[in-house]
Amino acid sequence: MRCAAHVLNLIVKEGLDVTEVEIEKIRESVAYWSATPSRMEKFEDAARQLRIPCNKKLSLDCKTRWNSTYLMLSIAITYKDVFPRLKQREKYYMVVPSEEEWNMAKEICGRLKLFYNITELFSGQNYPTANTFFIKVCEIKEALYDWLICSNDVVKTMTSSMLQKFDKYWSGCHIVMAIAAIFDPRYKIKILEFYFLLMYGSEASNEIEKICGMCYELLSEYQSKSNLGQKTSSYGTSSGSTLLELNYDEQDPLSKFDLFVHSTIGESHTKSELDYYLEESILPRNSNFDVLSWWKTNGIKYPTLQMIVRDIYAIIVSTVASDLTVVTSLLEKYGIDPKQIGRLEVGSETVIDKSKSIKTFLMQIFEECGNNDIEGVDSSNACYGGTATSFNCVN
Repeated sequence: MRCAAHVLNLIVKEGLDVTEVEIEKIRESVAYWSATPSRMEKFEDAARQLRIPCNKKLSLDCKTRWNSTYLMLSIAITYKDVFPRLKQREKYYMVVPSEEEWNMAKEICGRLKLFYNITELFSGQNYPTANTFFIKVCEIKEALYDWLICSNDVVKTMTSSMLQKFDKYWSGCHIVMAIAAIFDPRYKIKILEFYFLLMYGSEASNEIEKICGMCYELLSEYQSKSNLGQKTSSYGTSSGSTLLELNYDEQDPLSKFDLFVHSTIGESHTKSELDYYLEESILPRNSNFDVLSWWKTNGIKYPTLQMIVRDIYAIIVSTVASDLTVVTSLLEKYGIDPKQIGRLEVGSETVIDKSKSIKTFLMQIFEECGNNDIEGVDSSNACYGGTATSFNCVN
């Protein structure tokens, strides 16, 4: 499964490519007033005269990092009345965004906020379990459908581009994510019934049936592995009983009928662990609920399901959290101030997903400290990625 944070990055970048013209004047204005300390001071003075709190400084984005574009727009929007005021005083300031362009920026920024918040979750330093991702990804899908019926043509075009990229990702991961959500006792099948009805309409029941079928197949596979181990250990001690059974079979010709009845009727009425689990009422939603602790406690009741959950929840849906943790630990270990970093290069030995931009997500460590101007790239292609990174940093 591809890294969820990186996929979100690709989805948003696909949409932002459509809106470049609409936000260009805002970008140029931010670039002008944040270029020098004297201009920044003049800008803040004008903001205070208009009684606008200067809680955040203007921040120019990097076009390859959509989250920086979101932050640029969200900050600039709070100062939108300052720019026309400064136009009257600064003769070299020629580009002033129009009211229509500010409204478009609000439309775009409001929609990017959802992706920004979810990316923060996906790339957080505490690993969320796989069940969390299904719900967040469904929120995105639902939001994209809502944006498609927006009256703004630019938003429609942006959403259409994002939805195409989303569907490509969704088709390859939604089954694993859905199974993980089912094994959360707060959601079970109900979470699929809720979201799939919005997503698939009349086809929702078929999709739910497909996911449930996968759950039962998993249960059967794990039980088979468990039973195989038990049978292997018991073969060497059952020769005497086998002989007795053979003698009994010779005396009772209907013994095979008993086996037939057991296999065709008895088992069909025997409920599985999954049946009992799904029949139990869902638990109340609680933000402090620990799903892993719940399965640890209830493993006695559902031993096979516990094994499935252990493997499903161990799937790494996002690799960015580990990257953040490593870099943060290195900075703390060697006492390096994030503001002192001027170049950041990431060496990777995988070519599975060259579209990953690990540097983009690592930048949030430095942006929180006000360091927005860091050069660097991601280097891949097997061991050469690490070698190239080392040489570039030395040079």
